[in-house]
Amino acid sequence: VADSRPDASSPEHASAREAVLRAKYLDYCSAQIAERLLSLSPDEVYVLAERSHRRDGAHGSPSYDRMVQMATEGIVRRMTIPEFELWAEEYVRNPAIYEPDILGFWEDEIDLRGDA
Repeated sequence: VADSRPDASSPEHASAREAVLRAKYLDYCSAQIAERLLSLSPDEVYVLAERSHRRDGAHGSPSYDRMVQMATEGIVRRMTIPEFELWAEEYVRNPAIYEPDILGFWEDEIDLRGDA
């Protein structure tokens, strides 16, 4: 009786594996950004947002939601997050390095797409 599961080297398996890695990568990146954002005081969020607001040439005061968005964008510009390919190679070699920083949201993402 033939096994109906995809071969580990099949394109379907490789595609599913990459989908899981990409979902974990996004989870990892989101966690890094959120951690940095949550470590800021309200004044620091304001300063980051104000810099971005001025750089964009905008006038007036941004809303609180927009300030948080601009502060987040400022954080992302200052962070060193590895490109997906490098991260994936390192993760496959040694997942223990990254697992503590992956929150588990990736599982919901994979479940929604039906890849799990």
